[in-house]
Amino acid sequence: MLFENFLNKKIALKQIKSENKLVNRQKSTLAGLGLRGVNTTSHLLASKEVIGMIKKVSHLINVSAI
Repeated sequence: MLFENFLNKKIALKQIKSENKLVNRQKSTLAGLGLRGVNTTSHLLASKEVIGMIKKVSHLINVSAI
């Protein structure tokens, strides 16, 4: 998925997989995105920094435009 298409738009992130057995760096990235557990949702403005974080944990979350 090309996350650059979401640049400067409001997006919704939903965590779909658990953070168990992840390295601390990925756990910190999820926390930075405002996700605290499975089925939690966060609404953010997609900047370059946020898109970079999404790419690191894309296997754990769903991304949709609002």
